[in-house]
Amino acid sequence: MTEEVGKTIPLKRLVPGLIIGPAAWLGPYIVAASLFLPTLIQKIDAGNKIELVALFSTCGMIVAAISNMVAGYFSDRTYSKYGQRTPWLLGGAFAFMLTMILASFANTIPYLLIVWMISQVALNFIVAPMVAWIDMAPEDGKATASSAYGGLGMALGNNGFSIFGAMLLGQFRLGFIIFGIITFVGTLIAVLIVKEPSNLNDKAAISKKEKTAKEKTTLKDLKNVFPSWKIGRDYYLALAGKLLQGIGNFAITGYLLYIMTDFMGKNTSGAQGYIQIVNTIMLVFGISKGFLAGPLSDKYKLLKYPIALSTLCLAAGALSIFFFRNDASIWIYGLMAGLGMGIWNSLDNLLNLEVIPDKERVAFFLGVYNLGNTVTQAFAPVIAAFVISVFGFSAIFIVSFAFALLGGICIMSIKSVKR
Repeated sequence: MTEEVGKTIPLKRLVPGLIIGPAAWLGPYIVAASLFLPTLIQKIDAGNKIELVALFSTCGMIVAAISNMVAGYFSDRTYSKYGQRTPWLLGGAFAFMLTMILASFANTIPYLLIVWMISQVALNFIVAPMVAWIDMAPEDGKATASSAYGGLGMALGNNGFSIFGAMLLGQFRLGFIIFGIITFVGTLIAVLIVKEPSNLNDKAAISKKEKTAKEKTTLKDLKNVFPSWKIGRDYYLALAGKLLQGIGNFAITGYLLYIMTDFMGKNTSGAQGYIQIVNTIMLVFGISKGFLAGPLSDKYKLLKYPIALSTLCLAAGALSIFFFRNDASIWIYGLMAGLGMGIWNSLDNLLNLEVIPDKERVAFFLGVYNLGNTVTQAFAPVIAAFVISVFGFSAIFIVSFAFALLGGICIMSIKSVKR
């Protein structure tokens, strides 16, 4: 197994790669999952759109969870001239591009579902290896690397691409193709900038006997795959916090198109405009916090508190729409959610590095942790669909508030990170 300690990539190469890379995979995925996929489902079977979005989300969640762990496992055990992560990044990005192109031709739900599931596998072979780049930053630059990945790269992915994606709602089939190509080209650019070093010497340094013993133990003993609560307590709390916060966030953003049309009464043109406004506000806050959160965290030695605070911002944003239900509430939501997600995305990966239970399996544990970026977006609409069908659209804002609040409680319960 590769030992990453002592292997570093200069920040002048790593930071641009950690901005472009996550933006390139997360942006197209967000746009496809929250805008193009619901629009295509509505076109194919409008009468069952809510239930079908939930079905796609459920299946996607299962496939994403499995493929992410598999991707992390194999990435940690890869030896190549181009490093551990690069071969999987490029392969996953190319496969994701192909699935987006295939999705653009879908005219039946079964065909679309199969293609979408394959895309989830491909996507997670980008997610798990790429986030492990953060651990290759110099020791005194890990907060900067985390901010680059989460605060800047993911801010661009979460919100920046949605502004452009909303413009293509009327040409959503073309949108699938364009954003699929963006994923591959963006990932390729990130890989070329980072220039991950070869790790072939690591393979030569580890005897075949030792390597085999380690892998057999990992595969046969579940305790070594997922440590006990006593060992991995803080990691599990951080993971639970991310999952809960993510559900709170995506319960709204995953149905933002339908919220604008079915709840707020906007027509397609009006919904497009407000989606762009919300995402523009969140993008500005996300980028600003990406520049500030990491350096301020290093300076004042604060990590747990600001992350917990970010969940309160998300909770407050959700309540604003529930109570006011007007155009102003959309602006308030954009401001509060933008502030919360900006802080969260900047620092949560650094928090996970602090509580990771096994530094020899960085890609695996970071990959599982970052399932929060895909699994929650898949799982949140399932919860939202149930709540909408039983209580109506307004209830999803209470659900968002509750999950975000529970996420903050989990973060504050972490003991190894004091503040």
